[in-house]
Amino acid sequence: MHFESPIKRRKSRQIMVGNVAVGGDAPISVQSMTNTDTCDVQATVGQILQLQDVGADIVRVSVPSMEAAEAFGKIKQQVNIPLVADIHFDYRIALRVAELGVDCLRINPGNIGNEARIRSVVDAARHHNIPIRIGVNAGSLEKDLQKKYGEPTPDALVESAMRHIDILDRLNFPDFKLSLKASDVFMTVAAYRKIADQIEQPLHLGITEAGGLRSGTVKSSVGLGMLLMDGIGDTIRVSLAADPVEEIRVGFDILKSLKLRSKGINFIACPSCSRQNFDVIGVMNELESRLDDVRTPLDVAVIGCVVNGPGEAKEVSVGLTGGSPNLIYIDGTPSQKLGNDNLAENLERLIREQLHKKEQAEAQLIAKSGA
Repeated sequence: MHFESPIKRRKSRQIMVGNVAVGGDAPISVQSMTNTDTCDVQATVGQILQLQDVGADIVRVSVPSMEAAEAFGKIKQQVNIPLVADIHFDYRIALRVAELGVDCLRINPGNIGNEARIRSVVDAARHHNIPIRIGVNAGSLEKDLQKKYGEPTPDALVESAMRHIDILDRLNFPDFKLSLKASDVFMTVAAYRKIADQIEQPLHLGITEAGGLRSGTVKSSVGLGMLLMDGIGDTIRVSLAADPVEEIRVGFDILKSLKLRSKGINFIACPSCSRQNFDVIGVMNELESRLDDVRTPLDVAVIGCVVNGPGEAKEVSVGLTGGSPNLIYIDGTPSQKLGNDNLAENLERLIREQLHKKEQAEAQLIAKSGA
């Protein structure tokens, strides 16, 4: 399928988080956060590498103490993916991780003390070319805003954000991104829509504390989908009470569904019914497991019968239509027939052959363009 996304993205100022561009015309980046003890360097490095292996663009690490800051420095030396340090209140931790090579500081300027402390952090960020992420959360609004609004509201989130933004504006520091998160979908969407017209900086999207794997995926898909359809959002995190690896997978699936990113296999598969000529669900489960390592974009259709099968199969790189026997389409053309025995294994082989051809063709184009 070659249909392009109709989404027109909001224009935003581009910042660099390590070697990953965020905002402007850069692809929407997908990130997650480690849930290991940061002081356990080996465990944290291991989880970061897992996240990188499934395609993460950026990883955030909580740094709650000076001990964790020193561990962060050791972690940073062992990975090459951009790391964001998540810091609250203690400006000295921000100064230390800036020295140790952090790629972005997640710190709210208004929460780290007096003007001198704020200026020291901003000066360090400027000196080391480190952007700042302002992160406003409905669960931790300032007490006076809680009193003013009575409860978290979109306006309360925006007012909190503007306080922090005003500080950075006063210090002439425009290289920041902003998040306005709540666990309520409508509150989150309204807050982002309100702030999107008021600032030029990139926006980090997320529905905070969204829930477990299933419920959190649904809630995040709805909320992030609404905003992304509006063209709002430059980087995303799907917050799940689950393995952080799943956050990356779901994040890319959301972007793929809106044709905003194309990484890995884009599966088109029927839900199966009594017309199916093979075990669609079993084949899909096995294929997703077998092809989890793939990063090259490729459209694959797995349809159990001949009602919708040919139409879908003709529009993708590799298509399987259930029949007697099953029929394989390659680039829209009937290619060969497959029986049900070892169906997933044989389909994987054909998919990897197409991936290899695509990668070779792309490599040749790159070689020609560099000649």
